[in-house]
Amino acid sequence: MIGLLSMDALPFDRFGSPLMLLLLAGVPVAVLVAWARSRRSRVLYPGAGLARLAGTSVRARLIHLPLLIRALALASLVVALARPQDVQGLVRTTTEGIAMQLVIDRSRSMTEGIEIDGARTTRLEAVKQIAQEFIAGNSDDLPGRAGDMIGVIAFGSFADTISPLAREHAALLELVGDVDISPLQADQGTAIGEAVALAAARLREAEQEIARGLGDRASRDREADEKPDFAIKSKAIVLLTDGRNNRGEIGPIAAADLCKQWGITLYTIGIGGGSVEIRGFLVPTGGSIDKRTMTEMAEMTGGRFFMADNADALREIYGVIDELETTEIETSESVDYTERFVPFAAAGLALLAFESLLSSTWLRRSL
Repeated sequence: MIGLLSMDALPFDRFGSPLMLLLLAGVPVAVLVAWARSRRSRVLYPGAGLARLAGTSVRARLIHLPLLIRALALASLVVALARPQDVQGLVRTTTEGIAMQLVIDRSRSMTEGIEIDGARTTRLEAVKQIAQEFIAGNSDDLPGRAGDMIGVIAFGSFADTISPLAREHAALLELVGDVDISPLQADQGTAIGEAVALAAARLREAEQEIARGLGDRASRDREADEKPDFAIKSKAIVLLTDGRNNRGEIGPIAAADLCKQWGITLYTIGIGGGSVEIRGFLVPTGGSIDKRTMTEMAEMTGGRFFMADNADALREIYGVIDELETTEIETSESVDYTERFVPFAAAGLALLAFESLLSSTWLRRSL
């Protein structure tokens, strides 16, 4: 009988006290004992005159029905003692992640050549490819930034928001791939300060919006002793440029000071060491990077300055930043159990009452 209780066939998920099912082995014993006792009975009530018809009467044919009902009643009570339960699981994921802005130079000088993975391309194309690997991960050293809020700023003479901060990165990756050199002649400068200031303002706005949202549910979370779904662990800006600031009203140091005031870590990357083809010859370029200013900007905020002479070095730099800016994702699981023994207990008691009624009236026996 125990073997018949396949969990896949039952209308509940589990037993709270499965060892109680061993009592099912005693049900046949109890029924056999009752059957042995019933054999001492001789006459069915009412009326002894029915004895001649005992072999053909309905009551004679149903003489063992109370025993069957008793077996079902005992089995139902045993199942109730085993505590059938429904299980409802709740998995909660809490992300304590990074809010990060990637700030990409798209001035004309980013069309200069660089080698990546054995192929020659422009600096901008290499930067976009490695930025996408940084966001989504690759098969080597970059695991991806799942759970982080990432946005993109591109700049020449002017800074533009390419993508707002987003935790879902599918659209973000496409927008990074669409970054291109501005066709406007007036947008061929390098406004590093304004680009960093815009990125910092976007991060600060996102933090304030999240704080307002958490404030609305703070009391509920305290009562439930739960963490919010997303909390900003730190804010960071990754600036990548191949030049020096020559446009904009906000200077690089002033922008870095905003980052410092707002608790934003600034990582600055200079990309150079490429070359341009002139009359069939590759002439080295990339000596225009203001390394001193870039270093000062990063150190003001607790960040670091990196120099990438080629695309492989740039990929390694992103790997270092990936290790410095870590995200913590905590998954907790809570399980609720709903007791389902009441129907089985009620059925068992009802069957016992019915068996007792039959045995004392219509199917009553006499010694």
